[in-house]
Amino acid sequence: MSAIAIELRAPDLAPWRASNTGVDWVHRVDSGRPGAEVMVQALTHGNEICGAIALDWLLRDDFEPVQGALTLAFANVAAFQRFDPADPYASRCVDEDYNRVWDDATLDGARRSVELERARALRPWVDRAELLLDLHSMSEPCRPLMVCGRVDKNADYARALGMPADLLIDTGHAAGLRMIDRGGFGDPASPKKALLIECGFHWERAAAEVAIDALVRFLGLTGLADADWVAARSRLPLPRRQRLVRVTEAVVAQSADFRFLIPVAGFATVARAGTALAQDGDRVWLTPYDDCVLVMPGTRNLKPGGTAVRLGRFESE
Repeated sequence: MSAIAIELRAPDLAPWRASNTGVDWVHRVDSGRPGAEVMVQALTHGNEICGAIALDWLLRDDFEPVQGALTLAFANVAAFQRFDPADPYASRCVDEDYNRVWDDATLDGARRSVELERARALRPWVDRAELLLDLHSMSEPCRPLMVCGRVDKNADYARALGMPADLLIDTGHAAGLRMIDRGGFGDPASPKKALLIECGFHWERAAAEVAIDALVRFLGLTGLADADWVAARSRLPLPRRQRLVRVTEAVVAQSADFRFLIPVAGFATVARAGTALAQDGDRVWLTPYDDCVLVMPGTRNLKPGGTAVRLGRFESE
């Protein structure tokens, strides 16, 4: 059995397979009134079950938008269906990372995989959305984090949301394009906005609370839910302040022998520039500046070409 504490129970998604969109596990509710096209996605990775819990909760609540339209998508259900609490990391994906395939060349190409086929099926809904929330969790213990992609407009939108306390603008991933960077979401001139919230450690109870709270507040921010609905269903207090980490570079593993040389944890700060951070074959990675923030470090399932940690700075307010 797994030594990891699994505090969350994976929800039964069978009631949500049949949908009104023609795509399994993708549901759409249209108010019939003018407003934003909004999409919320869970299960980008099959073992990130807090997002599935949040969407299951909303669907059971029979939410009806007061304006605009809402699409709810359970993404990598094929991986989720393999989830085993005794081996919980194994169901992250089936063939590849669903969140690295969102460039047109990949989607339009000849390559096939379970994740690519699912992305192709969801592509029309993603491209239709004006406002997007992607619900994730993390493979190592870490406080919640809002990934705002590579553009400041998304960080501004996260500030309007008011949570969580820590926001991130990063450099993307060398292994492929994320959904939140696709098309207008990653274009500073486009009105489209996308947020990816890392709700905490994959299977801690608090992650589901964060996921539901983020979903509730996001529906209020988009205008799809009114203030009374949001107030009645909000679960967590807003942080007193939010801080932004701006990533300057990603530490991408070049070999299968990558290992950290110092203890690492999410949002740990390394005081001195030039500190030996990791050994990667013959290369030693050094911290590039003082007070270097380590963003989501981890080597579990890390392969050459994968991101081991992102390095950034807290920006002054």
